[in-house]
Amino acid sequence: MSAASNYLENKLLDHTLRYSTAPYTGVSTLYLALFTNTSGNAATNLEAGTTSTDEISTSGSAYARKTVTFAAASSGTSASSATVTFDTATADWGTITHVAVMDGGTRGSGNVLFWGAVTTSKTISTGDTFQVSSGNLTISLA
Repeated sequence: MSAASNYLENKLLDHTLRYSTAPYTGVSTLYLALFTNTSGNAATNLEAGTTSTDEISTSGSAYARKTVTFAAASSGTSASSATVTFDTATADWGTITHVAVMDGGTRGSGNVLFWGAVTTSKTISTGDTFQVSSGNLTISLA
């Protein structure tokens, strides 16, 4: 995954450098969100730490963000610790180009924490599923 959002970068800097006035409390559950980047603004919004209209629609599609967990960090990197499988699409989702780790569980809620382009874009049509195997989603600060 390529980047921490500006939202998270600011929170971590304030927490580290200004803890007494700006502590940051992380969340107990993280979610993986999928994006198509059809409007061309997904990367800008994700970098800023906000969701965008490029997230898959939940209307009649069976799309919902999924819980994602990570192993303990080593050498500045942490990898997903379990396979994340999205529900079978009941409508076309489009081509998945980006993913984001979010602190909110529903579309349009929460903040982007980390985001990045997928290695290989994947078109999800009715009847398809999208899956990220354990260890294949990595976040690095190194």
